[in-house]
Amino acid sequence: MDTAWLQMFVPTVPVWELVIRGTVTFLGLLILLRLVGRRESGGLGVTDLLVVVLLADAAGAGLRGEAQSLGDSAVIVGSILFWSVGTDALSYRWPALSRMIKARPRALIRDGNLDRRVMRREFMTFDELMSQLRLHGVTDLSEVETAYLEPNGMVSIIRRDHGDIEEPAKPSYE
Repeated sequence: MDTAWLQMFVPTVPVWELVIRGTVTFLGLLILLRLVGRRESGGLGVTDLLVVVLLADAAGAGLRGEAQSLGDSAVIVGSILFWSVGTDALSYRWPALSRMIKARPRALIRDGNLDRRVMRREFMTFDELMSQLRLHGVTDLSEVETAYLEPNGMVSIIRRDHGDIEEPAKPSYE
């Protein structure tokens, strides 16, 4: 068997260095994303988005040949996946840690009144919030008991009359 072909799978960088690179990258970006906020992350959680981006980059280096071997990329991908599952498991096991790692809902409206401090923190304008309310069939702040900016970036609403909230309309691309 041709051993040169097998060399493609053997890491060229020490495995411990690749694990440290994957670990530092994941945890560093997780901390930065938690500090920045989550309004634009859409339907994905921050860690989901982070894993997708990091995995694409780590695997891409192996696919493009920038890594010295596929083994290098495999170790980095494994480290990222380990920390992704690990942070979820740790958050589940220890709720106090979860409050540091996972985003929590933030109240944008309480008893029909805007919380401008939360809106400033999330860089959400009044017009953007009203747009989100209209997607749920709400046209007046007085109709809202509470509106939350959820960890996935969506806005959830509890009406004063506790009536049904319309689901945001799905875009039609016909």
